[in-house]
Amino acid sequence: MTWTSRNWPYVLELTGAHLVQSVLPLLLGALIAIPVARLGARNRTLRPLFVTGSSLLYTIPSLTLFVVLPLLLGTQITSVVNVVVALTIYVVAILVRSSVDAFESVDRDVLQASTAMGYRPLRRFFGVELPLAVPVLVAGLRVASVSNISMVSVGAVIGVQSLGTLFTDGLRRSILEEIVVGIALTVLLAVLLDLVLRGAGHALTRWQRAGGTRPPVPRVRRGAVA
Repeated sequence: MTWTSRNWPYVLELTGAHLVQSVLPLLLGALIAIPVARLGARNRTLRPLFVTGSSLLYTIPSLTLFVVLPLLLGTQITSVVNVVVALTIYVVAILVRSSVDAFESVDRDVLQASTAMGYRPLRRFFGVELPLAVPVLVAGLRVASVSNISMVSVGAVIGVQSLGTLFTDGLRRSILEEIVVGIALTVLLAVLLDLVLRGAGHALTRWQRAGGTRPPVPRVRRGAVA
């Protein structure tokens, strides 16, 4: 492992860049996809438009998107912004469908009960609907995270620094160890991020392990407003 020992700081720098380019689009994509999916789940006219549209977004080749985005955004072709925007689009494409399914799986009786107890739409969404949708939402996020970790490497083809740089540089200089290190760290990041998301989902659904099938809805006094 002579190449690794000589270039360890460089490898750590690329690992950090790869992680940022993977996680940031995941957060941005979730912030966009969840409200869109919630709207689609409650509106039968918009549902097929959102679901079909998001599926079509995922058919765009990643390398093509990395090349076209600089023309649309006015950025340099090697800018990290291009990768973040492109992967955010892919996260939205993955999450919209799964998030629509998550919100449609919420028991309507529970929603009606929370409304009858004085919950207004916004409070009902954050206090009842979103917690019930968490298991399916987290499953979609886990798929998107693995996809992101993989696709970040494609950016190295156009010069964006990430663990994919170890693939292109190792191939160009015929250094097998460099390629192997890039592959191993990419897989490790995917596993670690998946474990983090799985742990977050586990922590957010403690009500399931408490013997219930839904999060507790606090009681309110008659006539109280949420």
